[in-house]
Amino acid sequence: MFKKKRVGGKKNKQNNFAKLSIFQPNKYKFKKSCPLSIKGAPIIDYKNIKLLKRYISENGKILPSRITNVSQKKQRELSVSIKRARNLALI
Repeated sequence: MFKKKRVGGKKNKQNNFAKLSIFQPNKYKFKKSCPLSIKGAPIIDYKNIKLLKRYISENGKILPSRITNVSQKKQRELSVSIKRARNLALI
């Protein structure tokens, strides 16, 4: 008999992911904690070659912190110790 009007139907709604722009901050990103800042983490030292090799690519370049999830402070320590190890021909 009578048609019911839909209030807030699917036609007007958009998916949250469709609304996202490249320039908007990502709400759905989960930041991992730094593996070198947690309790019981190894100390960054130029003599610890095993640890330093984890943060170097196959070509010998230092991996960026966005890939390794290392904090800014620890990333600086890592880069200094890698450069020292290179200078002393340990790597």
